[in-house]
Amino acid sequence: MHAPSHPNHDSQDIEVYDTTELYGETGRFRVLQFSGEAVQGALDLDHPRRVIFEYPRAMIHLMEAGNPHFERVFLIGHGIGTIAGYFAEKHFTVAEVNAKVVEYSRTRFGYMQDNILIGDGRSLLEAAPERGHDYILLDAFTAAGTPPHFTTLEFFRLTRAKLNGHGQIIMNLMGRSGNDRFISAIHTTLREVYPYTRTFALPAEGTADLRNILMTASARPIAYQSRHMAGFSEITPGIGHVIRDR
Repeated sequence: MHAPSHPNHDSQDIEVYDTTELYGETGRFRVLQFSGEAVQGALDLDHPRRVIFEYPRAMIHLMEAGNPHFERVFLIGHGIGTIAGYFAEKHFTVAEVNAKVVEYSRTRFGYMQDNILIGDGRSLLEAAPERGHDYILLDAFTAAGTPPHFTTLEFFRLTRAKLNGHGQIIMNLMGRSGNDRFISAIHTTLREVYPYTRTFALPAEGTADLRNILMTASARPIAYQSRHMAGFSEITPGIGHVIRDR
């Protein structure tokens, strides 16, 4: 099952519907998607605590493996609230640009936390405390992919200033399994700011196929266990250019 990702739209038709089939699996599912696009979030109505998609399962493992005692997380891109809901006992600050997405997450998907800020994730992160977070998670998308202002040298410097000394940024990106110039550029830019990085990808059918790519970086070595990565394997992006704010 290949899971697409939460977009970060502020003007798009949102559909919520129930279905008995999802990616070849039968059951009772509730789905959030933007018009004309792939599924953005899904809830197993018979097992609401279950995390259906691979990429949040892998992100959850990276968080637990990196620092099992983490407390404070800044998350950009809410969707149906899968990760923040999973860690309901932790202190999350969630940035979501689309108020309708937040409304549906509460009324249709049972999201209970009172920790969401409406607005652009980078602007909201700028207002967050310095060195105040164990993790910064990026899971924000538009129809064109990850918004460019979340991939620049200046943005990554901002994230490092907002993370504590053990902190880690984890990003859910979409890329091709061949030589993806954008993924290579993001990785090269990230390495300008963080001494340790790791990149993971789901298998793809062919080199042109889009797939979820997780990229993580820290001032300290990054731990994980392959068997808990929900099908993601470590990859080594190529050398790219450094992306800067325009």
